[in-house]
Amino acid sequence: MALAFAMIVSACSGGDSTTPNAAPTDRVLKLSFLQDPGQPPDPDVFYGTQGLLLTTNVYEGLLGFARGTATPTLVPGLATTWTASADNTTFTFELRKGVSFHDGTPFVASAVKASFDRRAAVDQGTAYMVDDVASVVEHGDHAVTVTLKSPDSTFLYQLASPYGPKMLSPTALAANAGSDHAQTYLTTHDIGTGPFTLSEAKVGDRYQLRSFPGYWGKKPFYSTVDIPVVSDTSAQQLQLDSGSVAAILHDIPSSAVSSYTSNAKFSTFVLPTAVSDYMYVNPKTFVMSNVQVRQALLQAVDVDALVANAYFGRGTAAKQAYPANISDPRYAVQNIAHDPAKLTTAVAALPASQRAVTIGFDSSSPDNQQVANLLVTQLAASGLTATVTGFPASQIFGWVNDPAGAPDILVNLGFPDAPTPYLWEHINFDPDGGVNFFKCSSPQATDLIAQGRRTGDLEAFSKAADAAIATGCWRNLVDVSDFMVAQPWLKGVEAAHDVATPTSLALAELYQ
Repeated sequence: MALAFAMIVSACSGGDSTTPNAAPTDRVLKLSFLQDPGQPPDPDVFYGTQGLLLTTNVYEGLLGFARGTATPTLVPGLATTWTASADNTTFTFELRKGVSFHDGTPFVASAVKASFDRRAAVDQGTAYMVDDVASVVEHGDHAVTVTLKSPDSTFLYQLASPYGPKMLSPTALAANAGSDHAQTYLTTHDIGTGPFTLSEAKVGDRYQLRSFPGYWGKKPFYSTVDIPVVSDTSAQQLQLDSGSVAAILHDIPSSAVSSYTSNAKFSTFVLPTAVSDYMYVNPKTFVMSNVQVRQALLQAVDVDALVANAYFGRGTAAKQAYPANISDPRYAVQNIAHDPAKLTTAVAALPASQRAVTIGFDSSSPDNQQVANLLVTQLAASGLTATVTGFPASQIFGWVNDPAGAPDILVNLGFPDAPTPYLWEHINFDPDGGVNFFKCSSPQATDLIAQGRRTGDLEAFSKAADAAIATGCWRNLVDVSDFMVAQPWLKGVEAAHDVATPTSLALAELYQ
């Protein structure tokens, strides 16, 4: 018993807090997921966050975003050059030569149409990115023209998105189609072109990647990447402290951030993202049905206090109505002055029996549980009695179709599918938006969002944001950075990160 106790103490302390852990000699990189991706790493099915590490390292699209910068910049992927028509309906791509899928099939123009068609046929959450494709015309083996049914200034950004259409082997699709367009096959296999192949996928347990010898680009330093699911944040930190894992890429609680930044045993990174911690107000509950109350509520929130207590060192008070790093900061500025007195006045006009609200959060987010608890104290000063309730993500997304049982207020983390205002505003502010949980909308905002999609006009998006905020239903609270902790021997972390893909890294960029 004494020996066991000594081992526990040693594990919890992480040994010598200043002596770095040794680098591996077998070229095996060990990471972890705090939450299981929950879906197989099928790029036409997967639509979560933890799991992007798999899909973006195994599969590639025509375009990507530059790494190591906060500015969303389109860069070549499997397309080397591209042109767009003036009306944003016709896009022509020159394709990269010498690329092979993991099954040995050469990447040629016919794969583009096959990949687009497969995404449409599977018809999962990311299918909207090809819904507007009218035709894909091949020009020999290494060029294609994609024509849309209507103008879309964001189409290239969708192609570069971590959720964008990935190129799949037409040979493997045909050979393993089954009755579900190869979905069953892709639960345990992959048919991409990326620097890594999927060598193991046990949902709920572990995943493994192996470097692809025939990769067209930079060859990975690591031959194998092991990614077990470690569902407890304390256990995940113990593994890092003991040297069992090379890095933690996500979900490090606020209580641990300062301990890692002050520990010379580790390297820490604060990396730019388009992630936002934001607040939805439900106009369908009794207390929040009045727009003046909702607007007063937005002003009652002390965002600086939220940052200091929940996101210190990895977040800043949001200045725009959409996340940072997706548009010129001069647009969509949130002019919401902190003035809790207005909510005090509004609450005083309510019956005493109707001054209670519920603040909801995603039960898998300890950060938003802390934000919700902080809001309880802030709202109490204005006369509202608030209680905090956690909801599973599946229930939160269910409110889009049935808001019964939804709270008065929801605090939530999110990011657009690609770093452009349209892909944030459409999903949040449009009445049919995929995360407009409470169906709050403004006809003026909807018209302006559609205008911006056609033309790319930042002023249209900015005015749409103003109209949405005027409803009192939304406020962007905190612009959140990726906070990552790594063993000091793990190099290339900053160069492996791109602003559009939170909690993930391009594994081929890492070395020691």
